[in-house]
Amino acid sequence: MTNASIPADQAEAPAKRHGSRRAWHFSPELPLRQAPYFELPFSLRDSIVYLFNVWRPFNQRFLLLLLAIAAWTWFTPTLERARSFELDWMLEIGLRNLVIVLVVAGGLHLLLFTFRNQNDEQRYDARPLARNSKVFHFGNQVWDNMFWTLVGSVPIGTLWECLLLWAYANGHATMITFGDNPAWFIGLMLIIPIWSGFHFYWYHRVGHVEPLYRWFHSWHHKNINTGPWSGHAMHPVEHLFLYSDLAIYFVVASHPIHVIFNAMLHTVAGPTSHCGYHEVRLTRYFRLQLGDFMHQLHHRYFDCNYGSYETPWDKVFGSFHDGTAAGDLAIKKRRRRMFEKKNQPA
Repeated sequence: MTNASIPADQAEAPAKRHGSRRAWHFSPELPLRQAPYFELPFSLRDSIVYLFNVWRPFNQRFLLLLLAIAAWTWFTPTLERARSFELDWMLEIGLRNLVIVLVVAGGLHLLLFTFRNQNDEQRYDARPLARNSKVFHFGNQVWDNMFWTLVGSVPIGTLWECLLLWAYANGHATMITFGDNPAWFIGLMLIIPIWSGFHFYWYHRVGHVEPLYRWFHSWHHKNINTGPWSGHAMHPVEHLFLYSDLAIYFVVASHPIHVIFNAMLHTVAGPTSHCGYHEVRLTRYFRLQLGDFMHQLHHRYFDCNYGSYETPWDKVFGSFHDGTAAGDLAIKKRRRRMFEKKNQPA
């Protein structure tokens, strides 16, 4: 699941057309640009500006950090209770995560698709979500997506978090505090989105290789047009790998806030990045940029944009789609080369 914010300067642009066909109801300013960390020549200034942008107050990433701090402070059991695996404290974490998903995914769905608060304003793909479709369990895209989110993602993400909390409590993971090492505490927080994006690209890319795609990842790609519940609509085996970037905290000195923040980059940013709208109007005067057009392109065209805005690998391996007609052509040429290579005589 993608989890980086789109740069602020990628504002609204007219939806592009392919000939006479309108490809998108709405698109941000094109071409898309990724984070400057990996661009050559490297620009320290551009990288610092980007960091300030994605971490600015009231941007999604900053709000996720506040959520992680609140979750640790008020809605996470003490380490003393976590010394042994007991159902009571584990269920408390599960209940907290369930409420977060219901509020975020459920709230966005009600706001955008039930009450139609902003109609199709800034919606990438204005087609309705699927109903009466044999592709989805229960014949309904939303019900299918809700089921796999609630019975797969929430409990599996919770188990990863519980495992790390138990590890901190028993000394199997090295715990630091802000007072012990403020530089590393803050530095790790800045690194986490990059690490999570790195992990997401590689597990996601492997998921597109047969037979893994057919067995597991194809479940997620039933969602060509996405909604908030689509972010975690995947095979439970894939949920295990989605949250497996948390395993790094067994070997990297950290704090439970780091773990929770990393987990929220999936738990919360999964529904928001798949919400289908570039910006969501929360009040008359306040909008929050939530959508991820880079990943929306992946759901439409399948074999491009496997990573996030903060991973270089799509550009390195030629799978980056910048949202333009030229990007469409580049992906078509790449497909043709792959097809020809696959079908070359032995």
